[in-house]
Amino acid sequence: MYIRDKVSSVTRPVKGFKRISLEKGETKTVNFEIIKEKLQFYDLNMDRVVEPGDFDIMVGASSVDFNTLTLTVSK
Repeated sequence: MYIRDKVSSVTRPVKGFKRISLEKGETKTVNFEIIKEKLQFYDLNMDRVVEPGDFDIMVGASSVDFNTLTLTVSK
């Protein structure tokens, strides 16, 4: 899973990922909890904030083969 802030007052990298390995033919239910701390960053005043806006949540087999869902954070 990757998380990317679509528009931010500060340039931010794509958040890290969590790898789940499966054997051929194996299925597994995986739950991800997206908590406030995963969306926070230090703004220009060095305050930890979550800015309102859209975040892409990307899940898939790799960083180039994924499905995207948009999460909207409001004030």
